[in-house]
Amino acid sequence: MLNIAEDILPIGEFKTHAAKVLRQLRENGRALVITQNGKPAAVLITPEEFDHLREHHRFLAALREGLADADAGRVISDAELERDLDAEFGPLAPR
Repeated sequence: MLNIAEDILPIGEFKTHAAKVLRQLRENGRALVITQNGKPAAVLITPEEFDHLREHHRFLAALREGLADADAGRVISDAELERDLDAEFGPLAPR
């Protein structure tokens, strides 16, 4: 969650205290809004948060694609899926 009092920083202050700001970012894990001329210019996040956001975006895109396929009737039956998977990877071993 963004803390308005602590998580908005002018670019000049960021440049002056970059190492300290990056250390705090790692410690608290909150995004930091960098401003330029009083307006938001960038958002600084940890690499882990960036990876999480990318994965979340890819998941949602795949979900939308799957729902669009289902709505358009581009589906196959369970039996067809099993046959295709068996052809590609071999049948499952009995349990």
